[in-house]
Amino acid sequence: MSDPENIPSQELKIVKNDSSEAKWYALYTRPRAEKLVYSRLVEEGIETFLPLQKTYRMWSDRKKLVEKPLLTSYIFVKTTRKRFPVVYKTIGVVKFVSFEGQPVSIPQKQIDNLRLLINSDTEIEVTSEKFEQGDNVEVINGALIGLTGELIRIGSKNRVVVRIDRLDQNLILKIPKSFLRRI
Repeated sequence: MSDPENIPSQELKIVKNDSSEAKWYALYTRPRAEKLVYSRLVEEGIETFLPLQKTYRMWSDRKKLVEKPLLTSYIFVKTTRKRFPVVYKTIGVVKFVSFEGQPVSIPQKQIDNLRLLINSDTEIEVTSEKFEQGDNVEVINGALIGLTGELIRIGSKNRVVVRIDRLDQNLILKIPKSFLRRI
């Protein structure tokens, strides 16, 4: 490895900026404030992701297709630690999801998996139930090609569980066994 004193100043700046590179973080919001928080953060110029699921709501006189948050009271932001105060000040934000008092970044792959899920027509069930660790699998067929997760068995049906680290949330999907391969 080269001596930091011998690195040209332009290269040294690049190295310093790498530590402040924007990362994805999960935010916990007030109940039913996800869409409002999303709008406010977008207005502040912060890259924000709110996974929404289309579902039918029933009223006494009608049935309507609505979009509701996939993960209740959670929203994702891609930001740097320098911009945390802007996020904290946003009305409706309760806190960053943390581990040992420090906000924890969410891997880009998990954000990509969530985007893939919400853009598919797959039936999704959300649970915070803890599962035994199983085989890691990848979807090789169908609308969810490229999705990775953990295979579990519930009754006689094979399902893929996609764990969202540090949120204590799992997404359970119905996928034919023949669409999976072990990784």
